[in-house]
Amino acid sequence: MNIEATLAELLREHGRGYADEAGITLRDKPSPLYQLLVLAVLCSTRIKADIAAAAASELFRARLRTARAMAAVDWQTIVDALGRAHYRRYDESTATALVQGAELILRRWHGDLRRLRKEADGSPERIRELLQEVPRIGPVGAGIFCHEAQGLWPELRPFFDDRALEAASELGLPSTAKGLAQLVPPDELPRLASALVRSDLKR
Repeated sequence: MNIEATLAELLREHGRGYADEAGITLRDKPSPLYQLLVLAVLCSTRIKADIAAAAASELFRARLRTARAMAAVDWQTIVDALGRAHYRRYDESTATALVQGAELILRRWHGDLRRLRKEADGSPERIRELLQEVPRIGPVGAGIFCHEAQGLWPELRPFFDDRALEAASELGLPSTAKGLAQLVPPDELPRLASALVRSDLKR
């Protein structure tokens, strides 16, 4: 199968972004960016991505779409929302991490992750470092955020973490971020990155 056919099949089978699955309409505004961060936190445990996305949707249905709302809500409300999505093994610790993270974001960036971007001063590496100061987010969670946010923040492009690059190599696609970026328009990079991660997880 040639690269064009492989790419078309990959995007057809796995091309739904994690943010889209969680019901997040990504825009460069405080609430959608915070929702993406919540999804990154939820994906940072040993929980299947579809359960993490469902848990994010439950939190957003409970109107926990901003750092201010998350910091102000009763802790049990968060636990209950996670439970409804069967996000169970880590529900209590994750609820605590979400509250602590919301408080940090309010205190340091006034609830607006665009201020985190400004603090990073155009450095993708610094963006990832700052994201990992949020409780529970490590390299995997920061990578999920950057995969999706590269459609909004050009300085992140092209962003493909190690798992995505390994999946690309297995599929016979270019195994560098620069090479993959030549396959799709810039606004399709988040979809391609998610598709590669999903295909790797399925295998």
